[in-house]
Amino acid sequence: MTATIALVDDDRNILTSVSIGLQAEGFVTRVYSDGETALKALIENPPDLAIFDIKMPRMDGLELLRRLREKQSTPVIFLTSKDDELDEALGLAMGADDYIAKPFSQRLLVARIRAILRRTELAQSGSAGDAEVAAGELARGRLAMDTARHRVTWGGVNVTLTVTEFLILETLAQRPGIVKTRNQLMDAAYQDDIYVDDRTIDSHIKRVRRKFRQIDPEFDAIETLYGAGYRFSEE
Repeated sequence: MTATIALVDDDRNILTSVSIGLQAEGFVTRVYSDGETALKALIENPPDLAIFDIKMPRMDGLELLRRLREKQSTPVIFLTSKDDELDEALGLAMGADDYIAKPFSQRLLVARIRAILRRTELAQSGSAGDAEVAAGELARGRLAMDTARHRVTWGGVNVTLTVTEFLILETLAQRPGIVKTRNQLMDAAYQDDIYVDDRTIDSHIKRVRRKFRQIDPEFDAIETLYGAGYRFSEE
């Protein structure tokens, strides 16, 4: 099935050029010039992936992502200005799956889109190494992950994760007690030789912890080993 990509940007030139480029790659596109209009449409008819500009009038991309995440976990890529490192960090902390700095090449954008869509398909298919994951379920203490349905619970309470967050947590939970380096977590969540820096993985980990601590303030199952990486500590 052809993937549908939603583009949200107040710059008409970017909307037009990116939309034409993605259509040439076989994607279906929907375009919105402001966050308020986009939010209603994305909730009523979710796309396979959305691309948000951060700096927009009326509702910026960060607020759009925050409000969208209250309803669903559609994968989101942020477009940022070259020097907006703070916005990039905030976007990742709020649950964005990736970001691309302007100006960007169409080839890079398409590669990032295809990588995230493949990760989404992987998370939904439940195709992974050990027998529990292959069966579609992974249980570790109070954590339960249904890889076929992209569903996570902690102590029976649902936790909504993005695809990237899901794959990072799954990688850690598959082998409790085993330290995973940032590079290993990057490989699990970002395929096709797409480079992300350490801050990206750290931001995703912080976001996952924050979501679990909203349910359980004592959550400490994801441990940081400074200079080494992260590990999942099974109760």
